[in-house]
Amino acid sequence: MHSQAAPIPGRRCHPHPLRFWRRRPRYRHHARIDDTVCAGSHAGVCRRRRPVKVLVTGSSACLARALLPQLCADAAIERITGVDRNPPHFAHPKFRALQADFRDPQTAALLPRHDALVHLAYVVLRGRMAESAMHDINVGGSLRLLQAARAAGLRRIVHLSSAAVYGSGVALDEGAAYAPLADFRYGQHKAELERLLQEAVPACVRLRPHIILGPHAQPTLRQILRLPVFLLLADPQPDLQCVHENDVAAAILASLGRAACGPYNLAATDTWTLRGIMRRRHPLSLPLPPTAARAGLALAHGVFGWGGEPGWLDGLRHTLTLDCGRAARELGWRPAHSAEQTLAATR
Repeated sequence: MHSQAAPIPGRRCHPHPLRFWRRRPRYRHHARIDDTVCAGSHAGVCRRRRPVKVLVTGSSACLARALLPQLCADAAIERITGVDRNPPHFAHPKFRALQADFRDPQTAALLPRHDALVHLAYVVLRGRMAESAMHDINVGGSLRLLQAARAAGLRRIVHLSSAAVYGSGVALDEGAAYAPLADFRYGQHKAELERLLQEAVPACVRLRPHIILGPHAQPTLRQILRLPVFLLLADPQPDLQCVHENDVAAAILASLGRAACGPYNLAATDTWTLRGIMRRRHPLSLPLPPTAARAGLALAHGVFGWGGEPGWLDGLRHTLTLDCGRAARELGWRPAHSAEQTLAATR
């Protein structure tokens, strides 16, 4: 079980999400999580009173479309550098883009010029990519970058993980065991990287959002919600949660501005079922046996490299709900959008 972070004596909470960096707190000890000392490399993080510079990997990814505007809107942030293999889709006087693989040496060379790292880059759908190549990006490359950020003395290191590390369960808190679903490489890689980070970069914030939806949701998720079919499952139907992209971006901003470390669950408070949502969206929707859906997805993935691996469907067959109390207590984070609002915003 993950122990809860102990309060730091003398530390005061500030209403502005980045006000923490403009003051000079006095640390008497460090909070603990995962049975390791957090913030070991963050002692004295606020000695310089200047706006922060943030490096964001995966800056052309779906979530970045929600995150970058929020970062640029914050007066406490001076500059954002985005790194992505794809061309930038965002422009702002504070933002500059580097079109590169985050594993390239030039990315690591940028770290000492920044105060914080937000690591979004990740292979979600591998298509025709070899599993070994996907693993090298998601686990090996990510670990090396986050270790380099720690070695460079960055004030804050934030990694976007996923609730997929749990697999299934009801009202799970951050102490629940890693149990990603079989054949779901995305979840397995997230869990493997988290295990490594507990020892290698204990001060890293590991955000675990449930299904991220909203106007810029992953195209595959939007396509699923458009289909007039749903999985034919025995009652009771699996309960699911989701979280709005803007709420995830707000959690990242909160993580940058507080003495946080370790895992934090993120989800809207209300739950939903896939059958219920599909029947509301498509009154004439039809049930599809899981075996047929899995075979169809396997065929599309194997022949055309389209969509996700068949393991993606398994996540829709199991209940997974989260307890997000730790994010509320330590980050001051509460979702501004319900699941109903979030699903309505996803088209």
